[in-house]
Amino acid sequence: MDHIFGTFATDSLKVTHHRLSHRGVQHGGIIDPLDPQPGQAVCVRVRVGAETGIDQGAVYFTTDGSLPSGNRGRAHHGDVVRLERIGQEWDSLLWSYIAIWEGMIPPQSDDTTVRYIVSGWAEGEPEVFADYPDVQRGIEQAAAAHFAGRSLDEVPPYGDPLAAKVFSYRVDSIRTPDWARDSVIYHVFVDRFHPGKGKEWLQTADLNGFVGGTLWGVRDQLDYIADLGATALWLSPTWVAPSHHGYDVADYQQTAPRYGGDEALRAVIRAAHERGLRVILDLVCNHISNENPVFLEAQANADSPKRGWFTFDDSDVGYRSFFGVKSMPQVNLDHPGARTWMIDTARYWMHEFDVDGYRLDYANGPSLDFWTDFRAAVHAERSDAFIFGEVVDAPSAIRGYVGHLDGCLDFFTSETLRRAYGWKSITAAEADRLLSQHLRYVPHDFLMPTFLDNHDMDRFLLVSGGDKDALRRAAAAQMRLPAPPVIYYGTEVGLSQRQSVKGVGLHLSREPMLWGDAQDRELLADYQRLIRARRSG
Repeated sequence: MDHIFGTFATDSLKVTHHRLSHRGVQHGGIIDPLDPQPGQAVCVRVRVGAETGIDQGAVYFTTDGSLPSGNRGRAHHGDVVRLERIGQEWDSLLWSYIAIWEGMIPPQSDDTTVRYIVSGWAEGEPEVFADYPDVQRGIEQAAAAHFAGRSLDEVPPYGDPLAAKVFSYRVDSIRTPDWARDSVIYHVFVDRFHPGKGKEWLQTADLNGFVGGTLWGVRDQLDYIADLGATALWLSPTWVAPSHHGYDVADYQQTAPRYGGDEALRAVIRAAHERGLRVILDLVCNHISNENPVFLEAQANADSPKRGWFTFDDSDVGYRSFFGVKSMPQVNLDHPGARTWMIDTARYWMHEFDVDGYRLDYANGPSLDFWTDFRAAVHAERSDAFIFGEVVDAPSAIRGYVGHLDGCLDFFTSETLRRAYGWKSITAAEADRLLSQHLRYVPHDFLMPTFLDNHDMDRFLLVSGGDKDALRRAAAAQMRLPAPPVIYYGTEVGLSQRQSVKGVGLHLSREPMLWGDAQDRELLADYQRLIRARRSG
């Protein structure tokens, strides 16, 4: 079956995630309602594991954007509401009871940021703050071990139970723009799409190397994308980076010269807008390249004001990084300076280059509190922006991003469509029932773009054994769903990949785009027909 890169890549990682998320004091940012409106009280729910005995709890909160603080039910800065135990749940996987606590934050007016921390304590015991243990860090360590060929029988409880994690939500009138709701998104991996300006590929044998696609090549093929029926263009990261994929940004202030630099990006955006195409950039907030001058300064100087922008530790790498990869240090976006830097980066490219939105790489790395500020700032810069996250997580966790992002990529739907039409391990009717339940689970205004394949998984045609009729059926099912469909470059003309081999890497699905007679024109015509039917109603 499918291998999808992330913290849920295997059944054992799913079990590890479950165990971590039911230990200690866990809130996870899930509130009710998920996206509060003016005048609505907000319920904060907390799970407490059996090994953490508490008999009292509190939510300390502020409504002016500042950080709340308190101790054992008394607010030092801001206000406080008490938690009440409302019941318990049995968990057979843990073979234990989980206590459920709730507290109500009072209604607020429009344009208010509520920040809060959650805690519980027992007589004579220290106050423990949510979320402890740190589920995200624990499961990242477990996943990093898995991808390195190691196993972790027991994940240690990362984090400090006495340190308060800040949660937040916005009470505002921000809504997802209509253009995003009605969009058909074409996903271009820039290095693999087209060289442009009459040039040839640099090489095509080493898919971990540079193949030679440029933004000039994207500009030259915008008519092809528009004729397909797409209404939005999602570009893989375009900033300066040492890798072919660009998810390790070394300089957020300029477009990579090998793609054509800022001039080429401006040309793509201008020409796309002339054709009615929106342009979405792929922004990595969670981590950067270890060649980035910001990181190099922090690493070299313990007294640098940027030192706190990263988490230096005694690990083998020496700092917290993306799945333990040395070349990708993780940015501490809860540090005010780092947060401002990253948000200003996003605003800059919207203001100076007329970017329409962002696909946000590994959006479950940064805290929900960061995304609260990010979304507010982006929509203040451009009210019709569309920002959606890559969150490879359970649907229950993705609900927590409602109100923090405009949407998330729909990995559950991708898996379901691939199981039904690619692997043929479930029937189309079973897939329809699963997706019907899924659609009712997430609020209508939270957009979850669907996809059949992407740059981090095997191509659909490899999964289906080259069965293009299966691809046609899968595409038809995708186009019938209400969420915006994403088409990964080349899928519409029969692009597949070399056989996936364990340990080879994710790059095999990044073959150069097919052009000219190499394209399956009948398949392309079917995609055009499906898109026309979707857009006509």
